[in-house]
Amino acid sequence: MEASSPFTFALIGLAVGFVIGLVCYRLFSKGARDVASLKQTLLEREHQIADLKKNMSSHLTGIQQRLENIRHEADHLEQHIEDEAKQWKLPSVKTPSEPIAMPDSDSSVAMPRDYAAGKNGTLSEDFGLKESKATDVDSPQPPRY
Repeated sequence: MEASSPFTFALIGLAVGFVIGLVCYRLFSKGARDVASLKQTLLEREHQIADLKKNMSSHLTGIQQRLENIRHEADHLEQHIEDEAKQWKLPSVKTPSEPIAMPDSDSSVAMPRDYAAGKNGTLSEDFGLKESKATDVDSPQPPRY
């Protein structure tokens, strides 16, 4: 076979055309552009998610640290209250689940009065039960329409 035969030119032309077509397909194909765009979007979203996880982790760590500080401060305040109670010789402060003991030495408080002083007061047992004849005769009846 000669180098200048028409079959050789046809094969070379076919190979070059195939390569050019493949390159054009890859460069100008809409599907390839969409795939490249989706890959880029996916990489951006993964980067955003990684940043959010990092920020959330630091945020939760900060909250945990603040809670530990609050617990430490509450323990410190409880200790301070106990020290003050010892200094003033008061009974120790009870937790809310424990009943608080009331001192029995306060006898100056009087019992509450159930009835008004005097006779036939508004808090007496027979208030409103007995009819008063003197007030019925003296008081005029309201007009009826």
